[in-house]
Amino acid sequence: MAEGTDAVLVGYFSGKQKDFTALMDTAAQQAAKHGVRVVGRIVQRRGVSDGGARKMALPYSSRTLLSYGKVREVAALCEQTDADAALFLSILTERQRRVLTGMLGCPVVSLADVMATG
Repeated sequence: MAEGTDAVLVGYFSGKQKDFTALMDTAAQQAAKHGVRVVGRIVQRRGVSDGGARKMALPYSSRTLLSYGKVREVAALCEQTDADAALFLSILTERQRRVLTGMLGCPVVSLADVMATG
């Protein structure tokens, strides 16, 4: 991801993870150290409801990691903020990256990718 990139930060967390806000803050700081400006944030939590608690370790979708509604929220925020990319805290597979890039209309990368390039 090029320096000066505006990105929407996307986090996927278990419902048991209570410090997700601090993790998002840390990720935004790490991205900033690599020249990426976070222009928006979206959090998908899994296992908050009773039904979700049994499936907490699993993504909502193997194709997108997120629920379909959350993908729409990310796409809308990327458009509203004129973001250059969506930056996921989770490590993504090539398939997830490809599918999400098509659905969001902007490149999708993981924070690990950004950290590895700088």
